[in-house]
Amino acid sequence: MRKHDIDNLRWMILLVLIPYHAAQAWNAWGEPNYIFFEGNPWISSIIVFFNPYFMPLLFVLAGMSTKYALQKRSAKEYLRERTRRLLVPFLFGALVLAPVMSYLGDKFNYSYAGGFLNHYAVFFTKYTDLTGADGGFSVGQFWFLLYLFLISVLGVGIIALTKRVQYKSDKSVPFLLVPALGLPLPILSGLLSIGGKSFAEYTYLFLLGYYVLADESIRDRLEKSRWLLLGTGLAAAILNVYLFLWADAEYVLANAIAKYVAEWFMLLALIGLAKKYLNFTGNVSAYMNRRSFLFFTYHFIWVVFFQYVLYNVVGNDTTALFAGCVVLSYLATLVCCEISIRIPVLCRLTGTK
Repeated sequence: MRKHDIDNLRWMILLVLIPYHAAQAWNAWGEPNYIFFEGNPWISSIIVFFNPYFMPLLFVLAGMSTKYALQKRSAKEYLRERTRRLLVPFLFGALVLAPVMSYLGDKFNYSYAGGFLNHYAVFFTKYTDLTGADGGFSVGQFWFLLYLFLISVLGVGIIALTKRVQYKSDKSVPFLLVPALGLPLPILSGLLSIGGKSFAEYTYLFLLGYYVLADESIRDRLEKSRWLLLGTGLAAAILNVYLFLWADAEYVLANAIAKYVAEWFMLLALIGLAKKYLNFTGNVSAYMNRRSFLFFTYHFIWVVFFQYVLYNVVGNDTTALFAGCVVLSYLATLVCCEISIRIPVLCRLTGTK
């Protein structure tokens, strides 16, 4: 039985990807990006607001989905499906799409004068910070697919092991303990981390999704507590934005606390809100669910492309650059999805059913 609230929450949060990735061109902390204009704290606030819980939520939802998937298929069938849906699209994205974004980044940031085919060789031989901003090797947004594939394989092993050595119990985790399950996140965030993306933290969140948050009684309690959780999460997220971008002094400890409170409580709140309001299906949800992988795959290349092109048209007009890029990227990505979903080989390469 499909959980429509999980499916709907997934594709809705994926829609944030375009403004989120567009905003990175103005990040105020100077992080390398395919296209970088200048630091802008207002646009950077978009990134800082969503950053604490955006990717964690996707890993939790993946863990929850795994719980339901393993109820109707074997571990072998599940891993075969994960290979088709995650590993193959990762290779396609890393080998075909990421080089295009890196090429545009090299042209914009370092005035690379050669053609794309020549740069393709540069891409696979230049290893620097893995951002792709200098034309070097990068897997772009497809790191998520690789992490999720590896975590899925590891997760299936852990699940199989616990079923053998642990007494099976139908009892749920006491709900009062659920808020405390976020306490390990600050510690785990620095473990097995590549480019700020912690394999340990995301594995923990995936397992929490499987063992705790997929439990119907827990989700019912999250639904009942949704407004309290949302108020706490929003307050922490806004405080995190203020402390990180706008405060006159550095408040490292307070900023860290706000970030991780925002991460865990916003995650819980969104699951509770989805249980209450997103448990439906219809033409729009069916349409977006089928195209969510395609949207994820193609969105970033259009963001980079339109920022590169629009800069040559409107110059440093920040409003026109940001709004124009976001609107055009949504349109182009959806058109690309429609074309791709009608070509069987592209469906296979992007993990689309």
